[in-house]
Amino acid sequence: MSREASEINSAPITPRPPLAANEINSAPITPRPRLAGAQGTAPPVSCPPSQYHSPSLSRSPLLDGAAHGDGHPPPSKTPKTPRTPRLSLTPRLSLTPRFITPLGSPVRKALRLTKLDPQDAWLPITESRNGNQYYAAFHTLCSGIGIQALILPVAFTILGWSWGIFCLTLAFIWQLYTLWILVQLHESVETGMRYSRYLQLFSLTFGERLTKLLALFPILYLSGGTCTALIIIGGSTGKNFFQIVCGPECARELTTVEWYLAFTCVAVVLSQLPNMNSIAGVSLIGAITAVGYCTMIWGVSVAEGRLPAVSYDPVRVGSSMEQVFSVLNALGIIAFAFRGHNLVLEIQATMPSSEKHPSHVPMWKGVRVSYTLIAACLFPLAIGGYWAYGHLIPSNGGMLTALFQFHSRDVSKFVLGLTSFFVIVNALCSFNIYGMPTFDDIESKYTGRKKQPMPWWLRVISRAMFGFGCFFIAVAIPFLGSLAGLIGGIALPVTLAYPCFMWNKIKKPKKYSPIWCLNWTLGVLGMSLSGILIAAGLYVVIDTGVQVSFFKPH
Repeated sequence: MSREASEINSAPITPRPPLAANEINSAPITPRPRLAGAQGTAPPVSCPPSQYHSPSLSRSPLLDGAAHGDGHPPPSKTPKTPRTPRLSLTPRLSLTPRFITPLGSPVRKALRLTKLDPQDAWLPITESRNGNQYYAAFHTLCSGIGIQALILPVAFTILGWSWGIFCLTLAFIWQLYTLWILVQLHESVETGMRYSRYLQLFSLTFGERLTKLLALFPILYLSGGTCTALIIIGGSTGKNFFQIVCGPECARELTTVEWYLAFTCVAVVLSQLPNMNSIAGVSLIGAITAVGYCTMIWGVSVAEGRLPAVSYDPVRVGSSMEQVFSVLNALGIIAFAFRGHNLVLEIQATMPSSEKHPSHVPMWKGVRVSYTLIAACLFPLAIGGYWAYGHLIPSNGGMLTALFQFHSRDVSKFVLGLTSFFVIVNALCSFNIYGMPTFDDIESKYTGRKKQPMPWWLRVISRAMFGFGCFFIAVAIPFLGSLAGLIGGIALPVTLAYPCFMWNKIKKPKKYSPIWCLNWTLGVLGMSLSGILIAAGLYVVIDTGVQVSFFKPH
């Protein structure tokens, strides 16, 4: 070995400076600063450190690094800010941007529509709002046809053919127009409120003072007074039905008061159904029986032919004053044949409503169907009954009394019994729907004070007390029918006058426009007719007197 080689081998080794790679490997890891977008946000996957090497963790750093083959994790990418979901937690009313949605659009109006009183969910009229056009037709038809329609031929004996048909047609169109007004006024587009009761709408229009003065008594009479009349009709017809079915072989015949009591007990049991929608089936049965007995009565009367010595000359008896009041009485008979306007808002209140599907659409469909059937019953009753009986038609009971008086031997007992049975069933079904406003008023007093729904046992007691209260009035004041003309004149504006005034007050049509003039004309005419009928009723009571017979029903 040469001298240079030995010097090299014996020279001390000078340490080399570390390589760049060694510097990287040996240098402490400086933590990276957190990105601004990631501050305050939790990592997508959060787990304890012991689970970082778990094979079940799909985003484990070791698994990702092994895939690159260098044993180190790949350079981490900049974490993305979590995306805002398309569907936010607060639902948008429309896909249209807010800044181009006009303030008067239907979307904006929907914010104001269908405002409900929380107390309505506890009351029988508005407790259930799943009604439809079929329910509306059932309720309207059941409440629109009553036993008073059987007296229409009596009005024709005074007015004659021409004036009788003209007045009946005019009254039908008039009351159908006022019914349409009530259907349209049920909801307010401006405030979004639903007026589910007649008194509620009247109070909004004219104030509390005029409501108590002009509308409270007529509405109470049309509810409680009608239920009392139904007890009298149902009880007396039940007595006739029992006589037809059993005949003279019956061991013991019930008294009139006992028949009233039997009818009331059944009506009270049916009245325990909780709300308006729950009695839709009852109203359907009532509608079928109403159409049934009306059709059977006029059909049998026309089929049997005219009675001998029938005259169609208008009846003119007494002094001129008596003849004038007879004509007014005939007009009152026609006006009283149409009923149920005090229940229109209550029936419509059972339907759901929204901006896209307002409640007046299905309600009006149901009203059109029901009043088509009502017209198909009332006009044949009036025209066919007057043709068959003429001036011989009994003034007390009308067509039903004439059927038993003139055809009891010609017509089979089955037809007579079925007709009486239909009248009884219809009276029972009508009792439910006419009593519902009173039930609602009683429960509203309780819920308004206690701030909770009425318990079931108290509801049973209150409705039973109402039913037996009507029974007591029917027994104690059986001459109430003699005052029907007087009281009916007071209740007449509910059907013919008040809706016209309410339309002008709420809708505010242009002054002297056709609709403004029409409503004022009909309203003033209805109030005038009401005043004249009240005067005529007082005259009849004073002139002929009233057979006062307390607790002695006939």
